[in-house]
Amino acid sequence: MIEIRSPLQAQIVRWQVKTGDRVDAGDLLVILEAMKMEHEVRAPQGGRLGELFFENGALVAETEVLAHLEPAAPTLPASVGDARAGACAGHEPSPAGLKPAGEGRAPRADLQRVLDRHAPTLDASRAEAVARRHALGQRTARENIADLCDADSFMEYGALAVAAQRTRRSEEDLIKNTPADGMVTGIGSINQSLFGPEQSRAVVMAYDATVLAGTQGLRNHQKTDRLLGIALQQKLPVVLLAEGGGGRPGDVDMPIIAGLHVATFASFARLNGQVPVLGIVAGRCFAGNAALLGCCDVIIATHTSNIGMGGPAMVEGGGLGAFKPEQIGPSDVQHGNGVIDILVPDERAAVAAARHYLSFFQGRVGDWLAPDALATRDLIPENRLRVYDTRTVMAGLADQGSVLQLRSGFGKGIHTALARIEGRPLGLLANNPLHLGGAIDADAADKAARFMQLCNAHGLPLVSLVDTPGFMVGPEIETRAQVRHVSRMFVAAAHLRVPYLSVVLRKGYGLGAMAMTAGGFHSPLFTVAWPSGEFGAMGLEGAVRLGYRKELEALPQGPGRDALFDQLVAGAYERGSAINMAATLEIDAVIDPAQTRDWLVRGLQTHRTAPPSGGLAIDAW
Repeated sequence: MIEIRSPLQAQIVRWQVKTGDRVDAGDLLVILEAMKMEHEVRAPQGGRLGELFFENGALVAETEVLAHLEPAAPTLPASVGDARAGACAGHEPSPAGLKPAGEGRAPRADLQRVLDRHAPTLDASRAEAVARRHALGQRTARENIADLCDADSFMEYGALAVAAQRTRRSEEDLIKNTPADGMVTGIGSINQSLFGPEQSRAVVMAYDATVLAGTQGLRNHQKTDRLLGIALQQKLPVVLLAEGGGGRPGDVDMPIIAGLHVATFASFARLNGQVPVLGIVAGRCFAGNAALLGCCDVIIATHTSNIGMGGPAMVEGGGLGAFKPEQIGPSDVQHGNGVIDILVPDERAAVAAARHYLSFFQGRVGDWLAPDALATRDLIPENRLRVYDTRTVMAGLADQGSVLQLRSGFGKGIHTALARIEGRPLGLLANNPLHLGGAIDADAADKAARFMQLCNAHGLPLVSLVDTPGFMVGPEIETRAQVRHVSRMFVAAAHLRVPYLSVVLRKGYGLGAMAMTAGGFHSPLFTVAWPSGEFGAMGLEGAVRLGYRKELEALPQGPGRDALFDQLVAGAYERGSAINMAATLEIDAVIDPAQTRDWLVRGLQTHRTAPPSGGLAIDAW
């Protein structure tokens, strides 16, 4: 005889059997209730029920005998019968008698309700909206996320939200036409195959332009705030797909007048300098969406994008005239003025650029190809007056295919790019002799200073390639606040915690050269020059005219004065040669250009990034 015991203190809700009944192993005998929860007691094996000791409604103690069972066959060995006898032995009861969920089995009712509720959020259920999007040559928010995140890695938060408009629209209408309240938010993996699951996780937030024009609603503000809090807490990068029309006046469920108390903008800005924050735009991005976009470290946008702090309705409402959306902040304007960092043809290219950009903040890679080191010997023209493109030097030093240029349409006097050397991510700065002979103007200085902040905040070493006659001077340039703008380079460099290495390619003159070397030639971990390097406190021709004015004016204008001037300039160039600079220890070495990568690798191995000592904010500009 087997004793059927209660697994816990409980009340008998209902016997499913009576004395004398035959039962099989796993059959339900009695239902107990404790703490408002029902517990099943099942037969440990087949047999015939003997006496039932309690009636329905009775209270029983833990392990108290409920009934006797006369086995129909010998008791199974413990190794076989443990799972079935668990309920009687006081162990966690198993779901005996329940069929496993397999293919072809219909979901239970509660699961089916969840599946049905999620269906309207998916592109497959929104054929018309998707078709309209594709007709514009654009992808849906979910298509972009699927391309950005590694397969099956995206966990969506807040998918069941709808617009806060229940007082003016039916539930069915809201579910069908405002899925996810117009914003897809969640966490996914990006570049996991390169950096592993932990380093690849990122917060992704995409406004859905097919839902209420991608506007910012009450619920999607709440969703955004939730994910931004996780990003800050867990130190996760954030990718914002920002297309949309700004605030939404139609959300009327809450007693809100202006909604200017929402925390989203402050929360988004708080990520600055804490984690990489990347914005992507295809199509129209106005008002609140643009404000969030402007807080991003870097903005990637397509040629068909329009970005502005107000769309056509706001502009016209302000009495500023009637304009089409395409007339406000087109991509050529926003790329030229520095708003757009990376300009691409379409969303596919934007997502590829985003994956490339984020990779620099996810770690080193082991698979890389070095460029031909010997080719660097021929990159600088032998004619010292001949211009050249310093981007060829950047490509000649970095791992093949790793260079990602930032803000190429703005501040053309200095090139800025992210790159890798032997798989290690870093930032590259280079003067551009093709623009003003490499002189640094206000825009170039702004661009360089902010790039230093970007690399400093996120721990990327900096390599500066110097070829500048100095800061740009003259009455016209001073109308643009040149004094303040160029000094930003000194201030930014003074707060660097990352390694800084300088290579003088050719001209290293004046304060501009000092700004390119973190404040002075001895500020970097090393300052080396190629054999083509030439140096001076200012442009040598000007220095000769100032320093030898009396000697020159003592001769009449003509061949004699010109000959003396040429002689003095030649002497200045000889004194300012790279070899003489190294001999007086003003720079650390003169190197074969083919050895530059080796110098950079060893330099980066020598120095370590210091921990943050305070705020590491990155200017929005």
